[in-house]
Amino acid sequence: MNRVTGGSAQGVSPLAPQAGGFPDPVLVRNASGKGRFVLVCEHASNALPERFGGLGLSASDLSAHIAWDIGAAALTGRLSALLDAPAVLAGYSRLLCDVNRPPGAADSICAVSDGRAVPGNAALDETARRRRADGLYHPFHDALERILARKEGAALVSIHSFTPVFGGRARAMHAGVLFEGDNPFARSLARALAREEGLDCRINEPYGPDDGVLHTLRRHGAGRDTAMIEVRNDLIGDKAGQERWARLLADKLKEAERDGGQDEKRR
Repeated sequence: MNRVTGGSAQGVSPLAPQAGGFPDPVLVRNASGKGRFVLVCEHASNALPERFGGLGLSASDLSAHIAWDIGAAALTGRLSALLDAPAVLAGYSRLLCDVNRPPGAADSICAVSDGRAVPGNAALDETARRRRADGLYHPFHDALERILARKEGAALVSIHSFTPVFGGRARAMHAGVLFEGDNPFARSLARALAREEGLDCRINEPYGPDDGVLHTLRRHGAGRDTAMIEVRNDLIGDKAGQERWARLLADKLKEAERDGGQDEKRR
C-alpha cells in the first residue's frame, strides 16, 4: 500500500482489501475475541494514498491531531488484548473521510480543520465525495456490523483522543465519557473513572452529543451498552502512557460492566 505517512494502525490485518480503490480501508484486531466488548477507533490512522499528495498539507500537519487521534490506535490495541475484545479501526486519515460522520455532513470531509486549510478537500464535487464514502465510510461500517452480528449482547466502546489545546483554548481535563440519553453503563463508567484519585474525568466533554461525535454509536448502538471514551493525547503519546491508560480503562470498563448501572437505578 502506498501511503505518505506511517501512522496506520500497525499490527492489524485488513478486513476489506481494495474496497473502492482504497487498500485496507478498515483494519481489525482480534476478530474472534471472546470478551463482551467490541472496540472501535474511527480516527486510528493518519495514512493517505500517495495520489492525494498529502492533501496539500505539510508532514507536520499530517502528524498532528487534525489528521488522526494521536495514541488512540495503540490504546485500542492494548485494550483489545486486555479485554479479549474485537477492535475495528479505520485505515486512513479522517481528513480523507471521517467515518464517524454521516456522508454528506459538513464535517465529513473538512476543508478547514482547527484553523488549518486542507487544500485537497476544497471544492470537491459530489462524485469525489461519494467515491471517498464508498471507499472508506461504507467498508468501515459494514465491517463493524459484521463483527457485532457475531456477538449478541456486545457492548460497543469507541476510543478517541483529544488535543490539549484546541482553537487556542487549553483543555486541562484528562478524559471524558461521552453519551446521550439514559445510559446507565456509560454513567457507571464515568463514575468509576471519576473515583480514580487525581483523575479529572468529565461527562460529555470535551465534546457532547450535539457536536455530532456519536455517529458510530448512534448507528450501531441501539439496544446495547455504549460509550465513547476521550483521553487527552499527551497522556497516551508513548508506550508507557498507552499501557497505563489501557490497564486503567480495562479495569473501569469491567467495573462498569459489573455495576450495570445499578447505582443509577437505585437513585
